[in-house]
Amino acid sequence: MVPQEDPTAALQKKRDEVAQELQGLSETLRLSSTKAAELEATIAKIEKTSENLRQALIESAARRKELEKQVSDSEDKLARYRVREDEIRLSFRERRAFLAEVLAALQRMGRNPPPALLVTPEDALASVRTAILLGAVVPGVRHETDKLAADLQELVDLRSGIEKEKESYLATMETRKEEERRMDLLLAENARLSSRSAADLEIERRRSEELAGKASSLEGLIGSLEGEIASVREAARKAREEEERLRKQSEEERRGSEQATLPDKNRIAPAYLFSDLKGRLELPSTGEVLRRFGDPDGTGHEAKGMVIASTPGAVVTAPADGWVVFAGEFRSYGQMIILNTGDGYHVVLSGMDRVNTRQGSFVLSGEPLATMGNKRVASATALALETDRPTLYIEFRKDGIPVDSRPWWAEKDAGKARNDT
Repeated sequence: MVPQEDPTAALQKKRDEVAQELQGLSETLRLSSTKAAELEATIAKIEKTSENLRQALIESAARRKELEKQVSDSEDKLARYRVREDEIRLSFRERRAFLAEVLAALQRMGRNPPPALLVTPEDALASVRTAILLGAVVPGVRHETDKLAADLQELVDLRSGIEKEKESYLATMETRKEEERRMDLLLAENARLSSRSAADLEIERRRSEELAGKASSLEGLIGSLEGEIASVREAARKAREEEERLRKQSEEERRGSEQATLPDKNRIAPAYLFSDLKGRLELPSTGEVLRRFGDPDGTGHEAKGMVIASTPGAVVTAPADGWVVFAGEFRSYGQMIILNTGDGYHVVLSGMDRVNTRQGSFVLSGEPLATMGNKRVASATALALETDRPTLYIEFRKDGIPVDSRPWWAEKDAGKARNDT
């Protein structure tokens, strides 16, 4: 007996094929010079203040994530269409011999209809015999004919649906390219407002890379950064001070403050204690959750974080306010960002292709930090994942120990993981 393919695995395989096909289509799209000029004029009109630019970046990132969700939905829909199309075609192949007999029988019946009863006794006898035979055969033939017609009509509908979904996908990709260009312009403007000198940043970046090369674990890296990098030490100090201030407030005061006013958009410290944000955070990137904390990680151990399969070029945003204590490459994690979100917590993001933030900066929830590449980064955190899509690894750490991030995500983002291990 031939083992049947897992429907989930078949759908995932088809989804990856569809994603590669659509990626090829999207790469042919180019932003027109007219549209690029319009975007540049729009950015030029923005008042160049840190608060305005950061708010514009957060809004741009939100639009990009919504567009990326639409792209992901299109890929899912097209994958389901293609899987169903394959099922119908496989059914045709398996029933080919029987369908040939049915079609031949229909053709013969059309050419030689049963003789009329009221002609001659001989014809009447033949008609009775034919009627008995047809009474046994026709219902089965009719059933198969109806099923064949329904399958053929569904195949036509599927092809029509595929073409319409492709058109919708390309329209979404055009809008997404516009938003990517807008974000690039905003990031460039935001970088110009940086108060710290390029020389200071370069010194800290090189020192961080040196420490990352020596560290053998995340705990060791974070510890060495906080001990030897001035901006990271300062971030840790500010985090402790803000925690202490927030903890001195009663729970009623904190609730009243949250309901009465929105967080200051120009803030330089987290608006809330990280432990108070459970059930309120948005995932850093749109996509499908492939693995969660505690799942097998492909090396015989349990995963210390979660993995999301995103769309190529997807934006990665800060899930919460925090200080960037590391932004660069670290061992098997690839391009990585570590946020100190206060309250003794660090958020680790890795698997990105390009990092848009810098070490020592304070970022707001929803602010764009990085973008994903076109394919999965080969890393230890993405072992045994049956996908070529880019994957984002997310790990929460409390006082240096990995913790399950599920309680923090908003309900719409807390879906069940698909286990690919």
